[in-house]
Amino acid sequence: MDLNELINTREQVAVQMTGEEEQVLIAEGSIIQLVSFVLEDVEYGVDILAVHEILRFPEITRLPNTSDFIKGVINLRGNVIPVVDVRKRFGFSQAKVTDLTRIIVIETSDKLTGLMVDNVHQVVRINRNNVDPPSELIEGVSEEYIWGIGRLKDRLIVILNLSNILFLEEDKV
Repeated sequence: MDLNELINTREQVAVQMTGEEEQVLIAEGSIIQLVSFVLEDVEYGVDILAVHEILRFPEITRLPNTSDFIKGVINLRGNVIPVVDVRKRFGFSQAKVTDLTRIIVIETSDKLTGLMVDNVHQVVRINRNNVDPPSELIEGVSEEYIWGIGRLKDRLIVILNLSNILFLEEDKV
């Protein structure tokens, strides 16, 4: 599934509007678009503007002496890109690689990084009014990884802070 197919299968905003009205709201920043994926039965989202592409699970070259959440590197059209195992980064148990496993290639801090996820779900559009800041009560995935919690109909989507997925001050020591 490529990014265009995923966008075509996105959920609509709760209120139906014309494509032109929706584009104005997106341009104003009132609506954010997210690529969503599922880990441990929780739906997460990353800003679609940071997503370069979504890949089927490629061959990954392991690297010695790297953090355990760094799965290795891939060669993407001549660019060597690190791949982060999001499950390990969040402290979840290791999962088997399946036909649904994907690498979401994102750009953060002017660098390309691959995020290994169990399954890319869909592209969703959420009104900024339906995004709450992370709560101090959140357990599990640390607040430093979370930008906000989006409410979409009967679902909650944890919106990730991409700049901290790979590069945290404590990891640089």
